[in-house]
Amino acid sequence: MPWLKWLPWRFLIRRIARAHGFLDPVALLARLHRFAQPSEVGEPVELLRAGMVFHARGLINSRVIQHNLDWVWPYWIERQFDPEDDAFVPRAFSITHVNLSHRNWTAIGWPDCHELPLVDPRGMLTPWFDGWSLDCWLVTDDGQCLLPSRVESCRQRLDMHSGLAVVTETRQHGMRLRNEARVRIDSGSPVCHLQLDGSSDSGGWLVLALRPCNPEGISFVHRVVLSPERRAWTIDGKQALTFNLPVERHHACDYRTGDVAIHLHDLEDQTEGVCEVGMVTAAGLYRLEPGQKRTLEVMISLPEARCVPNGGNDAWHDAMHESCRLQVPDEQVQFLYEAALRTLILHSPGDVWPGPYTYKRFWFRDAAFIIHALLCAGLTGRAERALDRFPAQQTRRGYFHSQEGEWDSNGQALWIMQRFCALTGQPPKQAWHRAILRGARWIVGKRLADDGDFPHAGLLPAGFSAEHLGPNDYYYWDDFWGVAGLHAAAALGGSMGEVAAQAEFASAAEAFDKAVERSLDRDGRRLDRAAIPASPYRRLDAGAIGSLAVGYPLQLCQPEDERLFGTIEFLMEHCRVKGGFFQDMIHAGINPYLTLHMAQVLLRAGDPRYLELMDTVAALASPTGQWPEAIHPRTGGGCMGDGQHVWAAAEWVLMVRNCFVREEGDRLIVGAGVAQRWLVAGSPLTFGPAPTTFGPLSLTIDTETQHRVRVSWQGNWHTPVPVIEVRLPGFAPVTAPPGETSIYIERGQN
Repeated sequence: MPWLKWLPWRFLIRRIARAHGFLDPVALLARLHRFAQPSEVGEPVELLRAGMVFHARGLINSRVIQHNLDWVWPYWIERQFDPEDDAFVPRAFSITHVNLSHRNWTAIGWPDCHELPLVDPRGMLTPWFDGWSLDCWLVTDDGQCLLPSRVESCRQRLDMHSGLAVVTETRQHGMRLRNEARVRIDSGSPVCHLQLDGSSDSGGWLVLALRPCNPEGISFVHRVVLSPERRAWTIDGKQALTFNLPVERHHACDYRTGDVAIHLHDLEDQTEGVCEVGMVTAAGLYRLEPGQKRTLEVMISLPEARCVPNGGNDAWHDAMHESCRLQVPDEQVQFLYEAALRTLILHSPGDVWPGPYTYKRFWFRDAAFIIHALLCAGLTGRAERALDRFPAQQTRRGYFHSQEGEWDSNGQALWIMQRFCALTGQPPKQAWHRAILRGARWIVGKRLADDGDFPHAGLLPAGFSAEHLGPNDYYYWDDFWGVAGLHAAAALGGSMGEVAAQAEFASAAEAFDKAVERSLDRDGRRLDRAAIPASPYRRLDAGAIGSLAVGYPLQLCQPEDERLFGTIEFLMEHCRVKGGFFQDMIHAGINPYLTLHMAQVLLRAGDPRYLELMDTVAALASPTGQWPEAIHPRTGGGCMGDGQHVWAAAEWVLMVRNCFVREEGDRLIVGAGVAQRWLVAGSPLTFGPAPTTFGPLSLTIDTETQHRVRVSWQGNWHTPVPVIEVRLPGFAPVTAPPGETSIYIERGQN
């Protein structure tokens, strides 16, 4: 109704707020906006919506948890609400109570299945997205309890031998508990399988507990019913779990009665639990005889599981078959690489997702890096399938839209499309042609005018950009991606036979690059040093991490570029905590994938400090080989974002790949990041087949003596044979003679 816009909304809102004693919201928002550059988009609606959902649960958490600390809560709550723990967070005036100290979980699943059950650091299983959880405990006849979320330590590992499973083992006072969670295919459908093994020296009970919570907090359960055969739970009207053994004792409680954990020794058996506020807890108990192990198997149907079980029970083997294989004598590096590959596969069932829970949705920014890792790991089919979805997410004006104000997205979409073509040797797909042309012209049209004596003249508008860089501003991150996108579009246009478009985009890229150069020259004079701040209006701060994109992954400058290295030196000196990059803004934690961006810049320049950063990130990984988006500097647990961050896994794959082989102009650089500790006589290093812009390369590095190494390779080139430079750290660099497929190198000064 057009007349609505004429109503004096601001006046009405002010009057109502003041009448009830509140601050004037209109004036407050106006003042908030003054801290950012004027922009057509404030904070993206998508992020506001996600934040509202996140804090709505946090509000519920604040009403439930702190008043019921005698309940058995998930690991993060037990730690964060313990005043003796490093994870303790005072609650005081905090309106919401959210997980800020142990945002860690590991997804299990099946290739091409959209459902991703989660396992927390103490084995609590959340089988349904954002739903209730299952925990397992031991209680003895003399009243002792083994509650994994409260024990000081446990053993957890990722089992990759047959599919993917998380195994958690806890021990205490003669009690031993092991659980193993995985997803299997049953009659063509994926099913979550939980196996519990328990024993106690003194005898007692193995307990399967239904919990109305998950790694983010409360998740309501209103009713649970035990089947007449005592072999299944029906939860909120859906038969969700079946057991291989009938429950021997069963208890259920509502919120007013308290946690079922308090009532495990009650004599009365309940077969149903109902709670109007949604806090039903239930427990199925199985007798443990002294010193004897008892095994319980639980099968959980996955809700509306969308799955294409290609290859049946061989799906994991089939999914991994084409991947680039790594063999190094460093067990940690090997394990993290294998785990990261499986993380990429799990989170690319169609679109690619940056996480299984908090970030289980699509962003072009994360997708560019994740798809690049898929490509570099040889998982080309998955990358291509994700790229095929890009055109449908483009607006009529050519904007690749996943959230408003994402001015980097078009450059990223075009860049990764061109990388696909370069790494596969294929021309752009016909279905991409229109999207490529419109996407490049959107960048050209989005740029601000070149005229005017402003630091941002000719750049992209102020926007929210990568949300960890700060408030709305004219971010160089966006501009570097825009320039790279136009270069990519020019190359793609040539491959498509669009000669005029190729020239148009090459010229536009040159003009855009000149505008960026003018702005950076002003920054040099303003800062009195060679460096690239986050924007032309910022001092050097942690947001400058985004400006590293000019060197990695875009390679828009030389490896030793003065401004690039001025930036990296600032970040190394001022923005590290415990060896890793600490992002003060938003994340307020040690960021694994941004630490690896720094490592990539150093690696490209031949600076040995890359390995220090790489080792730091490896040490920050969870026992299951995962990284949260940002890490608490005291607890080592996640403090921001998804507890299994797929962009971080992608960066590990890309880091390992570039250690062995990377493109630099018209040549391949081989072995530049191979750590000297990996060079062990009798333990050859192998990597490949690794896609490159020249064709797939398989590499072998044999250490014959302390001073002599043989490097050999096999290429399946789709371009003329490239120049190959071997740059093993600690050895004299060598350029291979044309036509050679192996070379000996001697230790020298490097």
